[in-house]
Amino acid sequence: MIKITPEEVNVIAKYVHELTGIVLDQSKSYLIESRLSPIAEEIGCTNYSELYFKAKNDVRRLIQNRIIDAITTNETFFFRDNSPFELLKHKVFPDVFDQIMDSGSRRHLDIWSAACSTGQEVYSTAIIISELLPDIDQWTIKLLGTDISDAAVAQASYGKYNHTEINRGLQQPQILKYFNQDGAAWRIKDKIRYMASFRKLNLLAPFTGLQKFDIILCRNVAIYFSQENRRIMFERIASQLKPNGILIIGASESLIGISTRFERKDYMRSVFYQLKS
Repeated sequence: MIKITPEEVNVIAKYVHELTGIVLDQSKSYLIESRLSPIAEEIGCTNYSELYFKAKNDVRRLIQNRIIDAITTNETFFFRDNSPFELLKHKVFPDVFDQIMDSGSRRHLDIWSAACSTGQEVYSTAIIISELLPDIDQWTIKLLGTDISDAAVAQASYGKYNHTEINRGLQQPQILKYFNQDGAAWRIKDKIRYMASFRKLNLLAPFTGLQKFDIILCRNVAIYFSQENRRIMFERIASQLKPNGILIIGASESLIGISTRFERKDYMRSVFYQLKS
């Protein structure tokens, strides 16, 4: 593994922040080494200054995209942390379904997973919906997953997971019910896959072309941003919610001092936020 100098940490940290908004410092030197050293070695770099200059001068942005993919690869699995999915199952979805039916409007539900990684959050959400709605064929369910990583979006779109990935968070009956075996891997069944679409999106860039959503999940991503970038992101997210829309963030995250556009709601041991009228 190529060792990184303190000066190179500063250079790479600034570059990564410009690309993704993620804040890195000297305490993250090992993370930079473990994530970027394989890329540097593969393209013939002997240090991270070389990697930086090659990335900056790569007009096709192939190195830049690989750096983004490597740095933004985060821990993810089906039904991660569980409590947000229990919240969706027992509180948020029943309330939203009732509101839609009571309003007499079309049975249409729009959900956005704003940092979807390789798609497990999106498909976990779709599985819950399919289990809650016996008349799901009478609904239009649209789940959008976005991520800054090209590689993550590609895998999410394909919906294919290896043995390790498929067994993280799913029980065997769920695997058999919602996935088809594809060689040594498993691929999500079409009835779930058709609910979802995926696209690349930087959460610190304008949300061009996005519709309004009933529910937005933006979990475990703001913790990597500066306070100012968190404020910018959540203000934009608020503007993408329908009236009384719901926002779910990570268990270790808070909107205190970040945004005043949401009202905190507590349910059992979980917290979610509702857009203020």
